[in-house]
Amino acid sequence: MNASVAIQVLPGVNDRDEVIRAVDAVIAYIKSFGLPAVVGPFETTIEGDYDTLMEIVKGCPRVCVEAGAPSAMTYVKINFCPEGVLTIEQKTAKHREA
Repeated sequence: MNASVAIQVLPGVNDRDEVIRAVDAVIAYIKSFGLPAVVGPFETTIEGDYDTLMEIVKGCPRVCVEAGAPSAMTYVKINFCPEGVLTIEQKTAKHREA
C-alpha cells in the first residue's frame, strides 16, 4: 500500500434527502473496490495502490451526478509514498474509545 486518500464529495443539491442519497451512492461506489475505507462525517478515507485510488477519485463525482445531483464539488487529500504509508489503523487505533 503506497497511498491513502481522503475524499469529500458535495452534491450540488439543497434537499437533505437528495444529498444523503447522492453521498450514499458515492460511498457504495468506493466500497465496491474492496479496499480498506473509513466513512467519517465529512469525508471517506481509503488506502491502497496509488493508481487504483486515483481511479476511484476520478469516478466519485461522476457517480454523484449519475445519482441525480446536477453537479458535484470534490475535495481530495492524497498521501503518497512509494515505500508505503501509515495505515488508517496505525493512525487512529490509539484514539478509539475502549
